[in-house]
Amino acid sequence: MKLSISMWSVVSAVRQKRIDLPGFIEFAARQQENGARGVELLDYFWIDRAAEMGKIRRQIADAGLELAVYSIGNDFFQPERAAWEKQLADLKVGVEVADRLDVRTLRVFSGNAKPGYAFEDGLAWIVEGLAAGAEYAAKYRVTMALENHGLMAGRSDQVRQVIDAVGSPYLRANIDTGNFLLVNQNPTDAARDLAALAALVHLKDFRRARPDETEHIYKALDGTAFTGAVVGEGEVDLPAIVRILGEAGYTGWLSLEYEGGEDPLEIGVPQSLRAAQKLLR
Repeated sequence: MKLSISMWSVVSAVRQKRIDLPGFIEFAARQQENGARGVELLDYFWIDRAAEMGKIRRQIADAGLELAVYSIGNDFFQPERAAWEKQLADLKVGVEVADRLDVRTLRVFSGNAKPGYAFEDGLAWIVEGLAAGAEYAAKYRVTMALENHGLMAGRSDQVRQVIDAVGSPYLRANIDTGNFLLVNQNPTDAARDLAALAALVHLKDFRRARPDETEHIYKALDGTAFTGAVVGEGEVDLPAIVRILGEAGYTGWLSLEYEGGEDPLEIGVPQSLRAAQKLLR
């Protein structure tokens, strides 16, 4: 297993205009001393994708890094067919961008909850969209990795249900180790359930938020407030999860996704990488 840094880990610094996409690659290059070997790019951070792609790809290579995964934020939980069609078109663009960046893993979502609808209501929309996406991704030899994210496939059994229904080797799982807490599922049990299907892992730790904390807060289904933590300082049993992944034969990327309130550039990312290195020894 190798360590990557998701650019989402520094989203707060991006919003503060302290860092941009080229600056993130420079930052990641310096984190090689802390074990980083790759980066995860997201469609969210492009300013002019067509103009930037070639430059960023060269910058990553020149820095001695690998592009671990390209991530998009698709949403197939769409009652309106026109909106659903737009999501499929955007996913296909994501596949094409991944191919142009020469990365073979594309992180995808199922969809976001809509008022008045349950998971079962939109399951057919999700499966149809991801099945069409997988068929398209197969042409480019790109594997889509479905993240346990939100309420529409946030639990491991829901992720497995969608993957089984699609029935394509080009749709596998992105195990986000922290997100399971938000749907009140034990992350260790969930990782054990999905380990054999993993194409990507988001290395994330969460801890319970203090009453005085108001930013970087994520509410679980039962109302518990969580916030991001430096790897090893939260409630996720990451040593157990890494062990489970190894026993399942997983040799892919552990892409750090830090979502806490500490400065990601000075504390969140460097300290998490150093802790993650110890997990891999």
